[in-house]
Amino acid sequence: MSFSPLLSSAFNDTSMRSKHISPLSGMCSFCSQDCPGTCEIALAAVLGKQTVYPTNTGANQVASEKDYPFDFSHFNINGRVFGAVGAGETYEEANIYHVNLKRSYGRFKPVEMTMPIILPALIKLNWQDYFSGAAMAGVTCVIGEEARDKDPRLVIEEGRVVHFPALEGMLEAFRRYDRGYGQIVLQCNVEDDLLVIPEYAAEKYGVNAIEFKFGQSAKGTQPARRLRGRADAIEKQKAGMLVFPDPLDPAMEELDRQGNCPGFYSYARLPLWDESYLIPRIRELRELGVTNIYLKMAGYDRKDLERVLRMGSEAGVDMITFDGAGGGTGYSPAKMMNEWGLPAILIQEALLGIVKKMKAENRPLPALTMTGGFSSEDQVFKSLALGDGAVTAVGLCRAAMAAAMTGENAGKRIKEGKIPGIFQRFGRTVEEIYADLADLRSIYGREADGFPLGAVGVFSYLSKIAFGLKHLAALNRKFDISLLDRSDLIPLTCQARELLKGTWFDS
Repeated sequence: MSFSPLLSSAFNDTSMRSKHISPLSGMCSFCSQDCPGTCEIALAAVLGKQTVYPTNTGANQVASEKDYPFDFSHFNINGRVFGAVGAGETYEEANIYHVNLKRSYGRFKPVEMTMPIILPALIKLNWQDYFSGAAMAGVTCVIGEEARDKDPRLVIEEGRVVHFPALEGMLEAFRRYDRGYGQIVLQCNVEDDLLVIPEYAAEKYGVNAIEFKFGQSAKGTQPARRLRGRADAIEKQKAGMLVFPDPLDPAMEELDRQGNCPGFYSYARLPLWDESYLIPRIRELRELGVTNIYLKMAGYDRKDLERVLRMGSEAGVDMITFDGAGGGTGYSPAKMMNEWGLPAILIQEALLGIVKKMKAENRPLPALTMTGGFSSEDQVFKSLALGDGAVTAVGLCRAAMAAAMTGENAGKRIKEGKIPGIFQRFGRTVEEIYADLADLRSIYGREADGFPLGAVGVFSYLSKIAFGLKHLAALNRKFDISLLDRSDLIPLTCQARELLKGTWFDS
C-alpha cells in the first residue's frame, strides 16, 4: 500500500476523475485524452512551476495530507488506581483541580506559562485573535517570519528597515491582555535578520524575545514567489531580495523590449547561520536588551538536530521549537510538506538521544517544544510523556488558529440571530453559548464581555486542552505535569514498543 496522497489535493482543489487509481503513481489507472483536467498533473500542465506550492493559500490553512504509518496514535495512555504523586493522598487534594500544569523556562529571565503549550509562529488569517487568545490563556506565542510583508507602510533604507508600524499592532494584540504569563516572540528568518529587524523591534517597540528560524517541517526551503513582471522584479531586487533571473541583466532588458521576458521570482535566502555567526549575534541582542532568545528547527538530518541543540546550549538559548512533518499552516510546498522530514514522533525520539548525550556531558539544555500536527490533549499528553521530562511544551498552531476563526465566525452569526445548528441547544446569546466567558471575567472583570470572540475561542480551546490534560494526569495519579514519563504510555504496535525501548533508530 502507499501512504502518499493521490494526485489530488485540498491544497489546489484538485480531484481524481476515476474511482480506479493506480496506487504507486497516484494517477487514475485509466487516463483519457479527453479528460478536461482535474488532477495535479493537469494543474501543472497549465500553471507549471507555480504548482510546487499550493495555489489557494490565501485565506486558508494548509496541512499535510500524507497518511504517515507511525504517529502518536500507536500509543494508548496508561492509568493507575493507587497512590498520588505531586499531591497529598487525600480526596481533597488528589483530584483534577489540583493538577499543576504550569511550566517555566528561560536561561536568564524565566518565563512562566499556565500550561505546557505554546502557539507557534504565524502571521496570517486571524492572527490578532491568535495572539490575544494566547495572552488570555497565559501561554507564549510567536509572530511569524517576514511579518514586515504585512505592512504596506514598510520603509527600507540602505538595507535596513526604518519604518514598520504594523509591528506595534501585532505586539499590542498580545500585550493588551497580558496577565504575566507567556510572552510574544518575534520570529526572524535570514531576510529579517539582514534587514536588522531585531534591533529595530527592540529599540522601537521594546521587543524582548526573538526567534531565529532555521526551518520548519512544512517548508524545508524558503518560498519562491512569482513577481508581476520585470519592473516588480527590479523593485524587489533593490529592496535586497534575491530575484531570478536577474532583471538588470542586459539580456533581460533586451527581452523586455521585445516583450519576451521570462517569469521572475523572488527567493528568500536559505539560513546559512553557523556557530561563528549566531552565537555572537545572540550576544549582541542580549546586550541590546533582548531577554529571551528562541530557535525554530525542523525535521532535518539528525546531525543537524544535534548541531542546533549544541549551538543553542552554547549560546544560552531559552527554547528551541522542533517542527515535525505532518503539520503546516501557510505558504508551503505541497509535496515537500507530505514527503519531507522526520514526523513529529520521530524527531522527538531523535532529540531524546541527543539530550541524553548532552546531559552526560553536563551541558545546559534549552527548553524543548514539539510541534507538527498536534490538536488534542491526548496527543499533548503522549508527547510530554514520551519526552521523559525533556519536553517542556507542545505547539498547537493550526488548531489554535482554527479556534480563532471559528470563535469569531460563530460569534458573528450568534449576534445576527443565525445560530449555527451545532450550538443551538446551548442557548441563544453569546453569554449563554460561550461557556468560558465566566472564567475570563474572573481574571479580567466585566471587561471580558467586550473581548473579541475569536480570542475567546482560542482561550476556550486551550482551556479544553488544559482540562483534558488534568484528567489524563490524574488518571495516572500524577498531579504535576512535569512528572509524566514513558511509564504513562502503552505501546500498541511493534514500532511503538521499539520506540519506548529507545531502539527505534537502531532497528
